[in-house]
Amino acid sequence: MSRMPTKLTRAQEFRLRLAQALKDSGITQSALARGIGADRSTLSQALSDTGTRLPGAHVIGACASVLGVSSDWLLGLSDRPETAADLLSNSFEVSHAPRALVDEQIFEWHREAAGYKIRHVPATLPDMLKTEEMLTWEYGPHLGRTAKQAINASQDRLNWMREAGSEYEIALPLYEIDCFIRATGYYAGLPVAIRRAQTDQLIALTEQLYPRLRIYQFDARRLYSAPVTIFGPLLAVFYTGGHYMAFRDRRRIETFTSDFDTLVREARYTAREFPTLLTEMRQMIR
Repeated sequence: MSRMPTKLTRAQEFRLRLAQALKDSGITQSALARGIGADRSTLSQALSDTGTRLPGAHVIGACASVLGVSSDWLLGLSDRPETAADLLSNSFEVSHAPRALVDEQIFEWHREAAGYKIRHVPATLPDMLKTEEMLTWEYGPHLGRTAKQAINASQDRLNWMREAGSEYEIALPLYEIDCFIRATGYYAGLPVAIRRAQTDQLIALTEQLYPRLRIYQFDARRLYSAPVTIFGPLLAVFYTGGHYMAFRDRRRIETFTSDFDTLVREARYTAREFPTLLTEMRQMIR
C-alpha cells in the first residue's frame, strides 16, 4: 500500500522537479524569475529551502507556464509533465485518409498494435478479406493506371495483417452482406463471378481463421456504429471519409470498446453462424 506524501516529501519533490524542468528547458534562474515576475531571491529560496515551505500557488503556476510543464507535475501530483492542453492535443489527432487499400498510416497503426485484439467496424467488406478481383473493381477507378501495382503492393500489407498474431473481431451491419450478395447500393454493378468468388473466400477464411478471426452481424436499425477500428488499449480510429480521427486517451478508448462489445453481444448472427449464413445467401447471387 503506497504511503501518502508528507508536507516535507511534497516540498522536496517540488524542488527536484523545478530544478529538472529548469535544466531541461535551458532557462536560467534569472530568466525564469523575470518570466514569472518575481525576485531572483524568491526563486533561489524555492530551490534551496530544505523545509516544508512551498511557494504560493501563483508562483508555482507561473513557473509551470514558463517552463512548459503542468503545476500538478511540479507538485508531484502527476507523472506526466505535459500541460493539460498538451495532453489533450497528444490524445487526439486528425490525419488524411487517402482512397487506398492500406495506406501508410493504417499500416503503422496495425504494426503498433501487433498482438493485441483489434476490433473493427469497416466502411464496406473488410479489405484484408477481399479477393484481388474485388479490390480491382472497388479501387481501380480511383487508382487509375497504377491500380494493379497498388493492389499488389497492398497485398503484402494485407497478408502481414492477417499473420501478425492479432485477434480480429469484426462487426458488420446486416445490410452490408445483403447489398453485396444482391449487388445493390454500394455494390451495384458488381459482376456475378466476383461476388461468388468473394463469398467463397469469406466462407473459407472465416472457417480457417476462427477463432482468431470472428465476424458478427448486427441490426443497424437497433444499433449504429460509424466505421471504427480499436487497436487494443492503444487507440481508437474513426473513419470520416476524408480523414481519420484517432483517440489515444484511455477513458475514450474504453468507452468505444464498450460500444463495440455491445454490437458483438447483441449481434443477430454470431461468428460461428457467419459461414453458414454466407453459404445460404450465396444461392441468391444472380
